[in-house]
Amino acid sequence: MRIISITFLFMICVLSLSEGANAQINMAKQMANEKETKVVFETTLGNIVVKLYNETPKHRDNFLKVVNDSVYNGVLFHRVIKDFMIQTGDPSSKTAEAGQQLGSGDLGYTVEAEFVYPQYFHKKGALAAARTGDAVNPERRSSASQFYIVTGKSYSPQQVEMMEQRMGDQKKEDIFSGLVRERVDSIRNMQAAGDSLGLEELQNELIALTEAEYAKNPLKFTPAQVEAYTTVGGTPHLDGQYTVFGEVVEGMDVVDKIQQVATDPADRPVDDIKIISAKVVE
Repeated sequence: MRIISITFLFMICVLSLSEGANAQINMAKQMANEKETKVVFETTLGNIVVKLYNETPKHRDNFLKVVNDSVYNGVLFHRVIKDFMIQTGDPSSKTAEAGQQLGSGDLGYTVEAEFVYPQYFHKKGALAAARTGDAVNPERRSSASQFYIVTGKSYSPQQVEMMEQRMGDQKKEDIFSGLVRERVDSIRNMQAAGDSLGLEELQNELIALTEAEYAKNPLKFTPAQVEAYTTVGGTPHLDGQYTVFGEVVEGMDVVDKIQQVATDPADRPVDDIKIISAKVVE
């Protein structure tokens, strides 16, 4: 009986030690996941340091790959719009002649959208992926290399409220358009048959479905968004449209310098602004 008790106590000790080791391993993994990677861009106007969000892992990992592959070394800030954003990452800009229009260069693949909204939004300093428009890119997949940094501007509380309303209306339009596309054959048949009553009934049905779908997730700015947009500023109308995957942590003064430069009619800086090098920092 005593031998059984000793054996039992030994097993408890082993299990406790094992559980403690597993807890330490899990904690180490969690700490590793929480660690935010940073990238420093040396530009001709100064350094910009960004941190990458772990909640957008596909964009984080792709961005790090592109940085490590030296894709950004030598590219230009090819699109600069004051009080809006500065954009770069077009590989073809490395050899661009003066006045050449840029922005179509890429790496031949796209990255799946990762909208972590409203946690991450288009406040000033946000790092986001560029992409082609909805007409050719309904899934809103991101460019593999092109990205922008938000400069934006600040708004009054009343302006933020009006933008919220407009964006909500746009979201409803998007929902309605999607429902219409699903029923396009029925709509065409009704039109061909001159069934105006059927079309009216379908329209009312789709409006009701739109309102019900919108009510599940209505567009409403969070207190953090309202505070940011009424103080430091940003570009609220881009929220939920483009993947935000990081933010500037050092060098926002350099970003402001870049947004102030003279540009041509295509928004390209008259005097080239270049990323000299990009590297990952721990």
